[in-house]
Amino acid sequence: MASDMNSRKSLADFRHDALSETSSTNSECLERARAGDRGNLWVTAERQTGGRGRRGRPWVSERGNLYASLLLIDPAPMDRLGSLPLAVAIAVHQAVRSVLPLAAEPVEIKWPNDILIGRKKTCGILLEGEALPDGRYALVIGIGINVAVMPDNPMYPVTCLRQQGSMVSPDELFAHLYAAMAEALDVWNSGKGIREVTARWREAACGVGEKITVNLPDKSILGHFVGIDDNGLLMLETEDGRTMPIAAGDVFFR
Repeated sequence: MASDMNSRKSLADFRHDALSETSSTNSECLERARAGDRGNLWVTAERQTGGRGRRGRPWVSERGNLYASLLLIDPAPMDRLGSLPLAVAIAVHQAVRSVLPLAAEPVEIKWPNDILIGRKKTCGILLEGEALPDGRYALVIGIGINVAVMPDNPMYPVTCLRQQGSMVSPDELFAHLYAAMAEALDVWNSGKGIREVTARWREAACGVGEKITVNLPDKSILGHFVGIDDNGLLMLETEDGRTMPIAAGDVFFR
């Protein structure tokens, strides 16, 4: 019973270390985990010299944006970790939405966890995990949000909060993210709260019912985005009428 109680999160459970510059906040968190850090640690940096996105893509990290990583140790049994990206997405969605003017374009989540404003990408999220020598499991949630600077992205249209009418600073945005993430992780509750998480995710989802292309490592698949199942898998209705679950891929709206 005690371990169940300990899995609930509140603001007081988290620590924060603000750096001026680092190669990557994700790498910094993993190094600290290897050195014995107990987790629930946020590391932010004003600038990253070696930021990275999904599939090893570089993430341009100039000053003016928010670069933050959260280190969690043994956040859930391995078979429940698959729903964590959805909880992270609802936290970032909440933080971004809370700093935009009411007249801003819609803030939506593109599966699994990109945050779009008016269908333009404004955030990248990268989760990385590592088994530690002492038997613990380190999981790092890396979040980069375009506040004042928009790196070119040939794959997607991009935007930043400044362009959307928000004058928030990276530090102010982080305060919103810090609170929203604590609440989302509390709801997620080490994977036990997946139903509430998927319900919230669906409310903010982008493009349900639309035609999409999903790029997998070895092929592209066309179909209709039906939604997500209760485990967070993308449900794609293919052109031959089958519904196909997809665990990972790059989604493009047509």
